[in-house]
Amino acid sequence: MTEAGRELPRLEARAKVTGRAEYTHNLRLPGMLYGKVFRSTVPHGRLRRIDTAAARALDGVHRVITGEDIRRLIPEPYYGPAFHDQPILALDKVRHVGEPVAVALAADPHVAERAVQLIAAEYEELPAVYDEVAAMRPDIVVHDMLKPAGTFADLKHLKGRTGTNVALDYHLRRGDPDEAFKSAAHVFEHTFKTQQCLHVPFEPFVAMAEPADNALVIHTSNQTPSFVRTEIARLLGWPENRVRVKVPYLGGGFGAKVYVKLEALVAALALIVRRPVKVALTMEEQFYVITKHPTTFRIKSGVDTDGRIVARACEVFWNGGAYADIGPRVTQKSGFTSPGPYDIDNVRIDSYELYTNRTPAGALRGFGIPQLVWAYESHTDLIARELDVDPVAFRRRNILRDGRPQASGTAMKDAAVAEVLETLAARMGWNDNQPFDHGGGAIRRGRGIAIGFKASISPTTSVAIVNVSADGSAVLYTSTVDMGQGSDTAYAQIVAEVLAVKTEAVRIVHPDTDVTPYDMGTLGSRSLFHMGNAVRLAAEDALAKLRALAAEAGLPEGTNYPPAEIFKKRFGMQAGNVIGAASFMPTYKSPDPQTGLSDNVTPFWMIGGAGAEVAVDTETGAVRVEKLVNAADCGRPINPAVARTQLSGAATMQLGFTLSEVMLLDGGQVTNASLADYKIPGIRDIPPMQSELVAAEQHSGPFGAKGLGESGTFGVSPAIANAIHDAVGVRITELPITAEAVFRALRQQAGRPLEDA
Repeated sequence: MTEAGRELPRLEARAKVTGRAEYTHNLRLPGMLYGKVFRSTVPHGRLRRIDTAAARALDGVHRVITGEDIRRLIPEPYYGPAFHDQPILALDKVRHVGEPVAVALAADPHVAERAVQLIAAEYEELPAVYDEVAAMRPDIVVHDMLKPAGTFADLKHLKGRTGTNVALDYHLRRGDPDEAFKSAAHVFEHTFKTQQCLHVPFEPFVAMAEPADNALVIHTSNQTPSFVRTEIARLLGWPENRVRVKVPYLGGGFGAKVYVKLEALVAALALIVRRPVKVALTMEEQFYVITKHPTTFRIKSGVDTDGRIVARACEVFWNGGAYADIGPRVTQKSGFTSPGPYDIDNVRIDSYELYTNRTPAGALRGFGIPQLVWAYESHTDLIARELDVDPVAFRRRNILRDGRPQASGTAMKDAAVAEVLETLAARMGWNDNQPFDHGGGAIRRGRGIAIGFKASISPTTSVAIVNVSADGSAVLYTSTVDMGQGSDTAYAQIVAEVLAVKTEAVRIVHPDTDVTPYDMGTLGSRSLFHMGNAVRLAAEDALAKLRALAAEAGLPEGTNYPPAEIFKKRFGMQAGNVIGAASFMPTYKSPDPQTGLSDNVTPFWMIGGAGAEVAVDTETGAVRVEKLVNAADCGRPINPAVARTQLSGAATMQLGFTLSEVMLLDGGQVTNASLADYKIPGIRDIPPMQSELVAAEQHSGPFGAKGLGESGTFGVSPAIANAIHDAVGVRITELPITAEAVFRALRQQAGRPLEDA
C-alpha cells in the first residue's frame, strides 16, 4: 500500500489555521432573523401561562413564538431517535430546568436577547426526581406515555409504556450465575457512581433554516444530516426531497450534535415567519441541551481458588434525564459489555435507562463505555488486591482471548485485548521486576492500569459515491461529518489507494443531502469502518468502470493506465466522467428477548486501555498525574499520525471527566453553567502522555482498519483511581476524583472523618 497507511497532515489543516474553513456560526443570509430562547426555571411542572406581551411590544421584535404556535403548524411536534418524547417547544409540561418554552425573533440578536428577559411564565410545580435509582420507583413519573419512534432496527422492540420512568431495560443471562456464586471461593461486591458532565464543543449548538419554494434548507452543526432530513420530513409530513440539510465543518461534536437538537426548532420558526431563522446557543445554554449519563453500577464477582472469575452480576442504572434521546441504545449496546473484557461463563446483566428531571443525556465519546470501565476495572483491581495478586497478572489470567465469546455470545474476533494489556504493562514498566518507588513523607506515588472495550453501533448503513474526472482527479461524496477526527483525509487516502493516485488528488464534498448519499451518522467510532468500507467499494466500482472504459478504447488488458490516459484514449480529448457508487451494511442479529444473547451483535470490537502514575499529597488530597500511557487496537491505521492524536485527544477529554468536571445541581438548577466554574483541563493540566497503536488487523475493515475516536477514553478513570489506591490505600468509588474526595477518604481511613476536624 502507498496511500492507506501514509502519515500526512489533514487535508483541511490549512483552511482551518488560516480561518477560511466554513462553519455554520459564520453563515449570514439576507432577511435573516435571530432566535433567542426563553427557558423553564422549574424542573417539573405544568405550564399554566406564558406572558409574551412585553416582549412583543419591544421595538425591533419581529415575533414571539410559543409551543402552541408550533402545534398549529405541526399537530404532533414531538421528536427523538428512540421515543417521540421531546416537544419542539414546551407543551403542557416542562420536565427540566432550561427546557425551551418560547423564542423571541428579531433582526438584531441583542434585541431578541432583551425580549427573552421580558417573557414570563407561570407553572404548577410538580415533585421532581433526579436520582437514577430513585427513578425506578413509579411515585414520580416524568412522562405519562412513552411513544417509541420505531426508527432504528435495534430498537424496534421498544413498546409504549405508562406509569414508569424506565425507557428501556436490557437483561442478559448466560450460564448459571447464582449457582456459580454459591460455589465460588470468594465473592466481591461494590457500587460505583459517575457524574453528570458535558461535551463542551467549542463551537456551541447552531442551526439555521431557510424557506425555499415548496422546500426547506437547513444549515446546521450536526453529526447526523441524513437523520435530520428524515426526522424533519416526518414532522412536517413532507417527502424527504423537500428537506435539504447542509453541514460544513464542525468545531467539535463528541456526540452532542447527533440526531435532532436545534434543527426542528429553526425549521418550525422559519416556516411560521417565512424568513431565514438562525438560533445559536451560548456556552451556558449547552448545559441545558444534552449531557453524559450519570450512572450507578452495582457489580458482583465470584472467584475460584485459582483466581479465575467464575461469575459476574452487573446492575446498571443510567440517568437519561428528561428526554430519551439515544439513551436506550446506550443502555442496550453498552449494557452487554458491562462484565468487562474477561472470560466469564456465568453472567447476569440488568441495564436500565431512566427518565429523570435533569438535562437529557445521550451519546458522549464512548457511548456509556467509560462509565462501565470505571466500575469494572476499579472492581477488578480491588479483587486482585484483596487476593494479594498482582493486578496485571490477575487480568492476564482472566482476559478474553481472540476468538472467545464475550458475555453476549459474540466472539471477540480481530480484537487485540491481550496485546493492548501487554503493551500497557510494558510501557508502565510492569514487567521489569523492579520495585516501584512509592515515595515518602507527604507525597506518595502509585501506578495503575485499566483496559476496556466497546461494540460498534449496528446495524447501520453507509453509502458513498466516487466521481473520477477526465484529468484523473476524483471527488468523493459522503455524508460523514468531519468534526476534527480527520475523516476527510482518511477517506481520501482510501480512494487514492484504490485508484492508485495521490491523496491530494481527491476532494471531499461535505454533507448536503441533495448531493451526498445517505449515512446513518458520524458517531460511535463507526465512520472509518462503515463509511470507509462504502468508500472503498465505491472506489473499486469506479476502478472497474475505468477498466471497462480502457477496454472500449482498445487498450490492452492487464496494464494499469493512468485514468487521464484512459479518458483521452476513449474520447479523444480530456472529457468524460466515471462514477462509482456503493453501500455498506454489516450483518447483525438482534439479542434474544429472553436471554439477551446474540452471536452477532457487532461488526467489530474497539479495545483501549490506559496506565497511569500519580503523586498524591496526603496533606491536601491533591492528585497529580505524572504519566499517562494510552494504548488501543485500531486495526491497521489509515493515517497513524492522525490516529495517535485521536488517542491523546480522547484521553485528555476523559482526564477532565476523571479529575474535575461535574455539573452541580441545586433543585434541578445547574449552578456552575459556565467555563469559569465548570473546569475542563487546561494545557497545564495535561500530563506527559504516550499514545500506542497496537499492531493488529481488522480483516473486515477497509485495508484492515477500524474506528478509534472513543478508545482512548476507556481506561483513563480507573487507571488513575487504581494508581491512587496504590499510592495511599484509599478507594474512590465516585467520579470526579477531586482533592476533597481524596482528602475525605484519607481522613476516613485514619479514623478521623472530616466532620470531626
